[in-house]
Amino acid sequence: MAVSLKPLNQQVVVITGASSGIGLTTARMAAKEGAKLVLAARNDEALSQLEREINEAGGQAVHVAADVGNEEDVGRIARTALERFGGFDTWVNNAGVSIYGRLEEVPVEDQRRLFETNFWGVVYGSRVAVEHLKTRGGALINVGSTLSDRAIPLQGIYVASKHAVKGFTDALRMELEEAGYPISVTLIKPAAIDTPYKQHAKNYLPTEPENPPPVYAPETVARAILHAAATPERDVFVGAAGKFFSVMEKVAPRLMDMYMERAMFRQQQSDRPARDREEHALYRPGNGQRGGTLRERGGYPGHVAETSIYTAASLHPWLTAAVVGAMGLAVATILSAALVRRDREWVGSR
Repeated sequence: MAVSLKPLNQQVVVITGASSGIGLTTARMAAKEGAKLVLAARNDEALSQLEREINEAGGQAVHVAADVGNEEDVGRIARTALERFGGFDTWVNNAGVSIYGRLEEVPVEDQRRLFETNFWGVVYGSRVAVEHLKTRGGALINVGSTLSDRAIPLQGIYVASKHAVKGFTDALRMELEEAGYPISVTLIKPAAIDTPYKQHAKNYLPTEPENPPPVYAPETVARAILHAAATPERDVFVGAAGKFFSVMEKVAPRLMDMYMERAMFRQQQSDRPARDREEHALYRPGNGQRGGTLRERGGYPGHVAETSIYTAASLHPWLTAAVVGAMGLAVATILSAALVRRDREWVGSR
């Protein structure tokens, strides 16, 4: 069955992890586009602030304080969408958290908790979304990572969870297509993004963690998510670096291992001493979520790319081809005129 998605301004969109970072940016952007929103995260106060902000600006939003690692909470998100808006058209599984540290040093209890959020939260959300969308159609969007394709050290359990999300999403997509359900299933694969991700992570390193460059703005991911809400896409890399690493993983995996071993231990550690280890969002809302604070960005000290030319080109290939073709035609015209002028000058000089 062909998948047909509504324009964003006719949709009800569910977003998990909506109180900060990519989820917060996506919610604000979707509200400006006219979508109705169901906002979910663990912090009721922060979500109340966001709901009020959107509604006072003329949008329509409702929030649900929920832990996506709890299946009953995820069901409550869907019920809220049904009660307030009569259902939903797009479900975005965005909530996630990380842990920095060597795998042998990170307690198994912490690793299990991370999987509850990053993997089981996606499973619970996807199952609820599919049950609702298989009769009315719509989009399921899972936020993975470029690390879904290529592992890095010092975030091993996060990497494992994103590999699991990719495998689950790809298998689910095939099953839904075979069943003929009118659901678009998209995996978003962001590169390093300037969000409060590092502040929310539990840290076992001796220094504060840092994002390895290149680092992109959360708006780059939000634009990809909202594009996939209205246009069926299989998967989307946000940032050319992620696509490069994915390709290199396939053609030269051992070379990539050597590069990661040389670069990623250093690039993921700052020169600042580590904060108190209990300051994290693994088991509870972390700094930047408590007290109603809404933070899209994490304060990356280096250059933050506000756009990704690669991602824009991958989402709009025909437009990109037309632009490149027009540029090529313009260059050819200029060169042709220059050659004609040179020939005339040469003939006139004889």
